Amino acid sequence: MALHQTDRGVAGPYDDVYAMPISEHALPKYFMPEEVSDPRAVKALIRDELALDGNAAQNLATFCTTWAEDEVHSLMDECIGKNMVDKDEYPQTADIENRCVHILADLWHSPHGETTMGCSTTGSSEAAMLGGLALKWRWRRRREAEGKPADRPNLVCGPVQVCWEKFARYFDVELRQVPLEPDATGLRPHQLREYVDENTIGVVAILGVTYTCDYEPVKEIAAELDAIQADTGLDVPVHVDAASGGFVAPFLRPELEWDFRVERVASINSSGHKYGMAPLGVGWAIWRTADLLPEDLIFRVSYLGGDMPTFALNFSRPGGEVVAQYYNLLRLGRAGYRRIYRAAAGSAEWLGEQIAGMGPFTLLYDGRGALPAVSWTLTDPAAAGFTLYDVTEQLRLRGWQVPSYPLPPRRQETVIQRVLIRHGISHDKIELLAADVREALGRLKDGAGTPAPHQPGFHH
Repeated sequence: MALHQTDRGVAGPYDDVYAMPISEHALPKYFMPEEVSDPRAVKALIRDELALDGNAAQNLATFCTTWAEDEVHSLMDECIGKNMVDKDEYPQTADIENRCVHILADLWHSPHGETTMGCSTTGSSEAAMLGGLALKWRWRRRREAEGKPADRPNLVCGPVQVCWEKFARYFDVELRQVPLEPDATGLRPHQLREYVDENTIGVVAILGVTYTCDYEPVKEIAAELDAIQADTGLDVPVHVDAASGGFVAPFLRPELEWDFRVERVASINSSGHKYGMAPLGVGWAIWRTADLLPEDLIFRVSYLGGDMPTFALNFSRPGGEVVAQYYNLLRLGRAGYRRIYRAAAGSAEWLGEQIAGMGPFTLLYDGRGALPAVSWTLTDPAAAGFTLYDVTEQLRLRGWQVPSYPLPPRRQETVIQRVLIRHGISHDKIELLAADVREALGRLKDGAGTPAPHQPGFHH
């Protein structure tokens, strides 16, 4: 009979993943283990920890894509080794990026869609910063040509996403955030004269306000800047932060003039991984014409092979998200995007009607005319007997992630809730949410809920 020696430290092909050496202890958190472990066990244990995260399909706080077709997963696998910045080694991936730029330029009515300038980024935050840098460089170049000081640039905006605060701090620009008027949810054109001056590098208009999901009036903001120029000579460009609305407005509101049809709009950023429906990790920055991107912001590198221009804050990054964006543009076409967002908008409008009819809520945005979303506040917080933070915590019991947060200054005393409806959020799911909101209200009115006077740990 043959003799066999067994090493109990080495897993065999039929050993159970929960009975292997790495499974017998807590996973290392502050040091690298000495020994190799079975990949099946490592994968199983990490998946166990990831199961403690919230369910992405019930995350109604995020703008980001949480569902994708199997073909997208497959393309992402095939592109796992492709470096987007290495255009000499992966020229076809680079060409696909270029196609996306020009498709989006055409979608946003660039007068020179086939020759304009643009690039992919890691997200709309990076894309916004690139747009801001181009504004600053053009302003500085003009001031220096006029023999004027160029050391005190400012950027005017309304209730922007935090990426613009980062831009201002990182790149030494004064951020002039215009406070909200009592009944407003965004920047209003008549407010501009008080904030714009000769040091203003640009005005940011938001197509899809993060807080409430409606659109700022881009065309009217540009018209007010036209009037300011006529009166003062100040020529201030507009950058449109279309992080979410850039992939929605062309299909739900094709008549709305917010893009390069408005001559004062110099650049647009958008997020492919939001309503563009690409996986996380891709944004887009597009300029009206190529000359609006200053040449001295473009770097050229040779050490990857060839002479490669690059304009981004990030360098190496995966190419799969860009390929997936191109897949969506081809797969869905204009008709597909239109159909998907009409369905999402229908669900948003239905939810808005349900929320309005529940009693204690007042809608801030009813889902009509902008993003497929709904936002609301308590009509009378003092009389309600509970807060929206309490509602958030009650909905958590069913797995829903519905954020509660205050509006920006000067409406910071108003706490609101917001629900975003994306691709993969079905009407049936929204009906289930509405039923759970009703049940949560019933519990809170009966005093069954635990008071939450302060914002809980969940932030978005």
